[in-house]
Amino acid sequence: MATKITMPRLSDTMTEGTVATWLKKEGDIIKEGDILAEIETDKATMEFESFNSGTLLYIGIKEGETAAVDSLLAIIGKEGEDISGMISEGSALAATEIKSEEKPAEALVESKPITDNAQPTTASLPKGVIVVTMPRLSDTMTEGTVAAWLKKVGDEVKEGDILAEIETDKATMEFESFNSGTLLFIGIQEGQSATVDSVLAIIGPAGTDISGVAENFKNGGGSTEAVTPSAVEVQQPSTENQQPTTENSDRIFASPLAKQIAKDKGINLSQINGSGENGRITKSDVENFTPSTTQSVVTPSAVEVPQTSMVRPFIPAGEKDTEVVKNSQMRKTIAIRLSESIFTAPHFYLTVEIFMDEAIKSRAAINSIPDTKVSFNDMVIKACAMALKRHPKVNTQWQADAIIINHHVNIGVAVAVEDGLVVPVLPFTDQMSLTQIGGNVKDLAGKAKSKKLQPSEMEGSTFTVSNLGMFGIQSFTSIINQPNSAILSVGAIEEKPVVRNGLIVVGNTMMLTLACDHRTVDGATGAQFLQTLRQYLENPVTMLA
Repeated sequence: MATKITMPRLSDTMTEGTVATWLKKEGDIIKEGDILAEIETDKATMEFESFNSGTLLYIGIKEGETAAVDSLLAIIGKEGEDISGMISEGSALAATEIKSEEKPAEALVESKPITDNAQPTTASLPKGVIVVTMPRLSDTMTEGTVAAWLKKVGDEVKEGDILAEIETDKATMEFESFNSGTLLFIGIQEGQSATVDSVLAIIGPAGTDISGVAENFKNGGGSTEAVTPSAVEVQQPSTENQQPTTENSDRIFASPLAKQIAKDKGINLSQINGSGENGRITKSDVENFTPSTTQSVVTPSAVEVPQTSMVRPFIPAGEKDTEVVKNSQMRKTIAIRLSESIFTAPHFYLTVEIFMDEAIKSRAAINSIPDTKVSFNDMVIKACAMALKRHPKVNTQWQADAIIINHHVNIGVAVAVEDGLVVPVLPFTDQMSLTQIGGNVKDLAGKAKSKKLQPSEMEGSTFTVSNLGMFGIQSFTSIINQPNSAILSVGAIEEKPVVRNGLIVVGNTMMLTLACDHRTVDGATGAQFLQTLRQYLENPVTMLA
């Protein structure tokens, strides 16, 4: 079903936006995370990402045109889908807004409703004070969680500085300041969640008395826990030269559009010196970058954040002890999607035992090459990619009126993180070598554990691999990562007695379990896929044929 994309509210004071540039045109295929357009707000020109996949069927606001927030910006859906009703509905709404604008000023004043979403008037705010609210960073976002503050109360803030990292229902994203001044108040602490439009922070001249500003600010259902009168603190900026710190010093700061252009051009962002605030890489930095033949490609290493163990109070034996852990946005999303998958897709499971002796020898030979290291998981991913090319019916997606057969192979690799499970994707996995697969998996897993994965790095998978062998799990079943039709569960390699040529010998085996969606994959189809997968893993040299 087609999805309407409306003009987003990209800043807390934005009421209308102008489309500066469309980066996609009608008829283009859109993937989740693609940059649709550059939109000029009242404060800056910003990139607008798509949170939907499909075909761009309609553009409602042309380049250079201005429209109010929530106006029909575009429609994304299936190619050939009838969207005439959605277009006419959007036109009727726009006509209603135009009529209301033509009313006399006096009539507008009389009929204007007083809503809870209205900010205090300029007169009620101290001079130069700006209230920053929880932004709506995606079209489905209703609340956000502050993952980290990069500024603290008393710090000087410049326009364009990164204020905080905000966890939405889809990703953890950076939130820039559109104002300059001193950070006088933080309304939502790290780890706290609040609805869109709740008071996030207050910025203004140093030393300004903001008593009563936060609690008098009206918003649509904002969290009262996040903003209380007693929480209002005014601090003078520190005289010490304090730099904001991040958990990962190797992190590369770049705008989403800069990342997309760099990805398309095959440019390693670590080679670029950013011209933006705090070395942030911009679109122009990437476009003007000339690779140096002497520069070596350096992959940013992922720094795992050490887990700080909380000291729990002493509980006498025999007494009940419970702990309530608030659900993160990621955990909520995982719960919704996996519940939808298990209750909508009829799962069935196929299990095979693989002899891994030849794979062990092949891996040892490969890793004997200097600066080369591949894992058994990399070998499984490569074998799956090649098997999917031979059995495209496993590489499918179910839709109500058709089955989509993917002739490209994008394998998602399940990665366990603190809040649950994420699935970064290896695009065109079948075209990668074992070392390329190993390097990309390591890089993506590092980003996942440090919460730096972008939405575009988690979309478009056609098949998923989940490996718990490193935890000693012999075999298990997984829930299909929709819209995929199958997921492979990989167990540990075990040394045990096996029968070969009528003799009992010591061998190394591994259990593989394929979960299939019976709407798209039949039992025989899944079994044939596993037979091919077994052939590749038991005789890795056949992957070179």
